[in-house]
Amino acid sequence: MKRRILLLSVSAGAGHVRAAQALEAAVATLAEDGREVEARHLDVMDYVPSSFRRIYADFYLRLITRHPQLWGMLYRITDDARPEALTQRMRRTVERLNTRRLRAAIAQFAPDAIVCTHFLPAEMLARQIRKGRIDVPVWLQVTDFDLHRMWIIPEMTGYLAASPEIAQRMRAVGLPAERVHATGIPVMPAFAGPHDRRELSAEFGFDPEKPVYLVMGGGAGVGGLAELAEALLSAAEGFQLVVLAGRNAAALERLRALASSRYPGRLFPQGYTQHVDRLMACCDLAITKPGGLTTSECLAMGLPMIVNAPIPGQEERNADYLLEHGAAWKAIDAVSLAWRIGQIQAQPARLAAMAANARAIGRPHAAREVVATVLDQLDGA
Repeated sequence: MKRRILLLSVSAGAGHVRAAQALEAAVATLAEDGREVEARHLDVMDYVPSSFRRIYADFYLRLITRHPQLWGMLYRITDDARPEALTQRMRRTVERLNTRRLRAAIAQFAPDAIVCTHFLPAEMLARQIRKGRIDVPVWLQVTDFDLHRMWIIPEMTGYLAASPEIAQRMRAVGLPAERVHATGIPVMPAFAGPHDRRELSAEFGFDPEKPVYLVMGGGAGVGGLAELAEALLSAAEGFQLVVLAGRNAAALERLRALASSRYPGRLFPQGYTQHVDRLMACCDLAITKPGGLTTSECLAMGLPMIVNAPIPGQEERNADYLLEHGAAWKAIDAVSLAWRIGQIQAQPARLAAMAANARAIGRPHAAREVVATVLDQLDGA
């Protein structure tokens, strides 16, 4: 019997969507291997009132980019689980949303199981489960190396944790132990390799004999990327720098001008790409904000990191996780970042140790493990 898995994400930041896409790709590989399974991915923001969508997604993005300290304060406040806390008021607001359109889309696909990569759809469905309107298993995938109270939703069939520590924290707050699974954060199958570094270096025009460092600005290319590239390249010689500008056309243009005028053969600007794994395979180090999906992709590739400018809240917790496991360093500004790159150049053994630590906690097959866990539950039901 063909199994159907519905994936629900929220386009408030790119990570939750990418996790769902990774699960969708994992289902596709299982189908190619002859398994009777298919998946459909829906963005819940397409099924909520437009007023809520503007407030929720747009406000969140503006807040983390323009007022990160305020977001950090809200993150801590909403982690308070008292009944009168802001977290609970937010949940009651979500429960009052009209879910008719979403329920119609669910009914049309008729899934055997639902996996949510954001707590919002899980919260919306929890009330429907209590009312008997949803009778299929609903799973919740945590997409950071932290456990915020908003992810603790008792009605779920299962909980998919980013790490064994997060799984233990789930059990400690009262979620049934048998429902908690430490699968890791799903990444696209491409990050599991294999990759031929020399061949890919030739394709991108890199010198395979020199180190390559990757600067990741996120899907929107947020940050002064050209200024950062200038600071790093002027501070030291002997390495090549790849800078991902995402969809930020203005930043990409500035980077290209800088590359052609001052750093030909050293600076390699890149726009939005769906083949980050191929670039990572050529690189020795990633300089990145510590988002849950980005760091999971780096770990899956065994790519050590220098994390910079973490958003207070979940990204700070992600950074803590990487630092504790020796897979990353942290830089607080461009001066600190340039100094750390100098240290890495002077101590190649230290970078190798960081790479080994990254590989040790990487979960390149997490997406496939999540899908297998969901299917095993269905087969055993």
